[in-house]
Order: sequence, then C-alpha cells, then structure tokens
Amino acid sequence: KNADISEIEIVRHPQKVTIIIHTAKPGVLIGQKGANIERIGLDLQKFASKKINIKIKEIKKVETNSQIVAQSVCRQLEGRGSFRRTMKMAVTSAMKGGAQGCKVRMSGRLGGADMSRTEEYKEGRVPLHTLRADIDYGFYEAQTTYGKIGVKVWICKSDNAMMGDKKEDAGLMPGRPRREHSDRPERAGDRGPRGPRGPAGPGAGFNRGPREARS
Repeated sequence: KNADISEIEIVRHPQKVTIIIHTAKPGVLIGQKGANIERIGLDLQKFASKKINIKIKEIKKVETNSQIVAQSVCRQLEGRGSFRRTMKMAVTSAMKGGAQGCKVRMSGRLGGADMSRTEEYKEGRVPLHTLRADIDYGFYEAQTTYGKIGVKVWICKSDNAMMGDKKEDAGLMPGRPRREHSDRPERAGDRGPRGPRGPAGPGAGFNRGPREARS
C-alpha cells in the first residue's frame, strides 16, 4: 500500500510469466536484501504452474502520474487533511512537473458532511473529447472514518491538437487531397452526339425506338 504502485503488466511466455511492477518507491517494494520481492514471488508461484519472473520499474516523474497522484491525495484525506487544500496542492504540483493541464475530482462525504457531494479543481487544459490528447487517468478510494471518498485524477501530458490548424483543433479530420490527373484511361473514338433526354412520345420507351406491340 505504501509502495505507490501505479501499474502492473503481465507478459506471458511459453515457459514463464513476467510481471512488471511500476512503482515510485522501488526500495519499499523490494525490501531489505530483496526479502519483500522474494516473498511476493513465492506467494504468486502457488497460483501458477509456470515460472514467475518479477521486474521492478521505477517511475521517474511522480508528479505527472495520475495513479500516484490519486493515491497521494487519498493518503492525505485519510490523515484528516482538508480536501480543498489537498486538491489544490496536487494540481499545482502536477503543473509544476510539466503537465499542460490537471483536474482532480472527489466524491463522498467531504469534510464529514451529512450528504455526499462532488467537488473538483482544475488548472490548464484537459480535453476529454479528442483522441489526439495524451490524457493520463487515475482512480483511488480513501478509507476515511466517515466513509469512502473516491478520487479521480486527469493529467494532460501533451495536446497534439493545438499544433494543427483550426479545423484539426475543432476535432475535424483533414480533407483528402484532390487529384490533379485522373487515373482512368481516355476513351478512344468519338461517341457521337447524344439524343434528346426524356420520353420519345406515345408508345416509345425512354430514349429508345418504338416498342413492339404485344399480342
């Protein structure tokens, strides 16, 4: 719980299973002389028939990792910290870490209120309706004395839509380039003038001669 684990990847091989743990505190997870990681490996080996290999990957920038930020906010809430001050500190830290935008939302009995409500704090730009933006999302729950409080964090690391023109910024797809020359070969010969369009008179078809009378 105190190791600040952000993500766990499971890579399956024919003869073994590799588990990659992304953490902000690798020393806490590994333990003294690797005691913790060895115990985790033995516990996981009981549920798998293949050999389990555990790798630890350290997170360099914890300020812009949404899952780590959500866990940090929850720890402060469990320590009876002010939820508004906690949200503002988390967003300010993410913006100083290089994020283009950050939004934190809390839901529950905030401040021990009788009725649950939702509060949020936002700085910068966090576009959630475009696929071009790199948005990191994290969620965690704080176990407080007056109930659970859900914490959601959105961090915008880069916004590629701002680099395009106005149409791309509005979410429109760029138009297809027009072909200057047609790929179809030219037809040989002269087809001659076309006849008049429309019905050719009573008893005649459409641009065709008179039809044969049916018996």
